[in-house]
Amino acid sequence: MDENRWFWNIIQNDFKNGNVDLEGCMRLLEKMQINFDEDHLKHIFKKTVDKQSGNIISMDDFRAIYRALVHRPEFEELFKAYSIDGKILPDSQLLKFLIKEQFQTEANETTTLEIIMKYEPIDEVRKKRQLSFEGFIRYLNSEECSIFKSQHKTIYQDMNQPLCDYFISSSHNTYLIADQLMGPSHLWGYTSALLKGCRCLEIDCWDGTNNEPIVYHGHTLTSKIPFRSVIHVIDKYAFMSSAYPVVLSLENHCSPKQQEVMADCLKSILGDKLLSTPIGGEVDMTELPSPEALKFKVLIKNKKVGTIEESLLRIDDEYAGEVEELSDSESESEDEEDDDMFPLQPTRSPTKRRRDHRPSPPPQKKTKVRKEKIALALSDLVVYTKSQKFVSFEHSLQHQQCYENNSIGESAARKLLRSSAKEFISHTTRFITRIYPKGTRMRSSNYNPQEFWNVGCQMVALNFQTPGTQMELQDGKFLDNGGCGYVLKPVFLRDRNTTFTPRNVGGYSKPMSLSIRLISGHQLPPSSMSKTNKADPMVQIEIYGVPEDQTRKKSSVVKSNALSPKWNETFSFNIQVPELAMIRFCVQDEISLSNNEFLGQYTLPVMSLNTGYRNIPLISKEGIKLEPASLFAHVWYY
Repeated sequence: MDENRWFWNIIQNDFKNGNVDLEGCMRLLEKMQINFDEDHLKHIFKKTVDKQSGNIISMDDFRAIYRALVHRPEFEELFKAYSIDGKILPDSQLLKFLIKEQFQTEANETTTLEIIMKYEPIDEVRKKRQLSFEGFIRYLNSEECSIFKSQHKTIYQDMNQPLCDYFISSSHNTYLIADQLMGPSHLWGYTSALLKGCRCLEIDCWDGTNNEPIVYHGHTLTSKIPFRSVIHVIDKYAFMSSAYPVVLSLENHCSPKQQEVMADCLKSILGDKLLSTPIGGEVDMTELPSPEALKFKVLIKNKKVGTIEESLLRIDDEYAGEVEELSDSESESEDEEDDDMFPLQPTRSPTKRRRDHRPSPPPQKKTKVRKEKIALALSDLVVYTKSQKFVSFEHSLQHQQCYENNSIGESAARKLLRSSAKEFISHTTRFITRIYPKGTRMRSSNYNPQEFWNVGCQMVALNFQTPGTQMELQDGKFLDNGGCGYVLKPVFLRDRNTTFTPRNVGGYSKPMSLSIRLISGHQLPPSSMSKTNKADPMVQIEIYGVPEDQTRKKSSVVKSNALSPKWNETFSFNIQVPELAMIRFCVQDEISLSNNEFLGQYTLPVMSLNTGYRNIPLISKEGIKLEPASLFAHVWYY
């Protein structure tokens, strides 16, 4: 059956009256399962009807519109290179294409048959185990030809290693959906983060009215939401996107009385999901359990009184109303951003109140020890994620337990990785380390997470509500391993005897030579300044990783073409540590020599790159897939 007969069989009923309008044209394309951008279609349709005046088109006009959207010359060139007669691709030739061009050396007759059965729309061609150009187009546009490895879209990594051996998708100020000074707090912050596979959420807890704790960014004008409501949302969405454990990082400013309410909320709402005792009753831990062992569990990250053994002895006791004091050396003030937070309304300390009634003691150079009160009911819910103030790498090595975690502000962490990268990596092989943005980021901007992943930090917490390159790196990294929120760190960041550092990578990784031929773009978002549905697109390919691998390369600019720009340019990269490297494709519209408009991007781990002819989906600034916009490239590496 030729294309004409196939075409006629599909669209004959729609052309009974001879012509169709724009809506009919859209319906037909949907019927043929063709993805199209409405703006591009309207533009092509208008150009077609303008030639003949009116608002309807004939079947021949529709065929021309279909071909303008679907029959891409770069696809046709590939098809004809393997087709015997330029019309049909036999299964034997398809197999040659898969092996030679797609580097699918394991492909066989079964592979080709599956592709033909799945993508060939013409029955007679399918029965002969052949692929028409229509089927070939559908195959090249499918997820099978995505630049992201299909194996990495499922959980393929070993999930039985200790928690500290994984990068963990982590959010900062999760309750905020705008800036951290005046923006609203909203339950959607938790819902959206969990649906994206985030596994570590932050909850800033403060005393509320009627003995009900509230969540907001303390000492600011951000709005408030009930702690109880936050836990209900977490209970509902915690495991919708991933079965692996969720960590609730509590920034706890509540009085002991309201901490008891928090504990009661956590237990009554989360029920069996809440982990409150060690797995198997193990008390003397030498290493953390694995994500696999903690599936469908919620862990509480907070300060803790005493040991896990002491908590277990209290579990069956009545201790309502009991509190314990922690000195500053035991608590983790950094988790509350005391060092970085702008002091709008400093809290009066108990010491200051006492000074109202008696003479001040003589000045002392010695720093006063701040006492914090913690309710045992909440303390005893902390098992594997006890917040512990970071003192120094040496101190941690001598005194820190495997279940004690540190939170370090980005500024302090950056100083440490510059001065003591080797010790930093040694630390993160043993202990979960959370990095959080400095408090002076009032607009909730983000730091570059890559520099902290480079030294093995597990919880690199970002403001999920703030779009930009930093969140694109975060989203790209955690596409890996089925998007489950846990990515196994490379061996050299898990080995306690490693001497790897981001600036001394020798021998720990096999370098990669990567070649990308950027061929074309398809239905790119037009420029916001364009009245004719066009843009002047260019593509920037960026590598993020260890300092030696950081680079970016730009394509030429294609003038006035957002529908089907062609580049045919090759870019080569030598990547020293591919296990840590991320690659970002960013499409921009050149407005002027010094100003570009963002059109779309796609970021993924270098190790997740597929070889061969691949389509690259594009994502908006807000993280939404820009259907059907894409790039087409040939990828090769060794």
